[in-house]
Amino acid sequence: MSSPQVITCKAAVAWRAGEALVMEEVEVSPPQPMEIRIKVVSTSLCRSDLSAWESHAIFPRIFGHEASGIVESVGQGVTEFKEGDHVLTVFIGECMSCRQCTSGKSNTCQILGLERRGLMHSDQKTRFSLKGKPVYHYCAVSSFSEYTVVHSGCAVKVSPLAPLEKICLLSCGVAAGLGAAWNVADVSKGSTVVIFGLGTVGLSVAQASKLRGASRIIGVDNNPQKCENAKAFGVTEVVDPNSYKEPIAQVIKRITDGGADFSFECVGDTDMITTALQSCCDGWGLTVTLGVPKVKPEMSAHYGLLLMGRTLKGSLFGGWKPKSDLPSLVEKYLNKEIQIDDYITHNLSFDDINKAFNLMKEGECLRCVIHMPR
Repeated sequence: MSSPQVITCKAAVAWRAGEALVMEEVEVSPPQPMEIRIKVVSTSLCRSDLSAWESHAIFPRIFGHEASGIVESVGQGVTEFKEGDHVLTVFIGECMSCRQCTSGKSNTCQILGLERRGLMHSDQKTRFSLKGKPVYHYCAVSSFSEYTVVHSGCAVKVSPLAPLEKICLLSCGVAAGLGAAWNVADVSKGSTVVIFGLGTVGLSVAQASKLRGASRIIGVDNNPQKCENAKAFGVTEVVDPNSYKEPIAQVIKRITDGGADFSFECVGDTDMITTALQSCCDGWGLTVTLGVPKVKPEMSAHYGLLLMGRTLKGSLFGGWKPKSDLPSLVEKYLNKEIQIDDYITHNLSFDDINKAFNLMKEGECLRCVIHMPR
């Protein structure tokens, strides 16, 4: 069997913060030991791609992490995947052997955790180059390229029956919201839930809360279009902060007789975490934060909120262990137990990728799925 060679393909390269991505011919290295090279089929734009692109991150870079594809070749030592397998990429891996992976309590792998330097986990180098110079990765995935290389621990084999152009959303946003409600908060039947931010993640929390039998699901957002669409996902009532003179936490406490049982911060704003904590009830109120803040990473809250029995928890990828848990979510989708399709508001060709960034910046989409050339 011949060994994999360098591939030249199209990639949408970000050269500077906030500037339109440029279609470039990049070289993609063969997969190294324990890595696989994937032909990307579909990839969707997630808000964290947008936030990193707008910030002064590492450039030149290939963004994208919410993706599905087909294994093109495998590196030395890979036994789990073979050419032709259908896969989802994941931005946190699962090595199955570190302290975190074996704890049964966590999904934050010590070996294949969140990669922030734009390099591969294994050798701290890149697999992309342009005219001999490195192009950096994003979250160890970089799916805004026709081909990408990922560690075999950062991909999940899925059923070939599942439509890759839909299930790519389970690679981040939709799974993150479902898991925050089911795994992290464990939303109970008859409970009151408040969700700050009605994007894909917030509406996935809504879907999961509805499936758990929550009696009230209150959505908070200042985008009227998002408020209008929210009821299709299980939100029972919407609150626009711009419509009230009083602080929104007071509004929530007033309409819920002292605060919600569960509150979810899905905006990526540390001040909103404080508001969410203030909006849940004394004694047992639980706040889960899922958003990734763009500015001001520190949060502050009066200690009395915690003293009165509230709990604040963080949620990364909804607590799912990617390799262990994602295949069952795909099965749930195939069995029509969860919905994904309605989160896809736009389908775009790879050449139109900048349109996806503009739509998300303007708050005019949930998920834009970008379809790679066949």
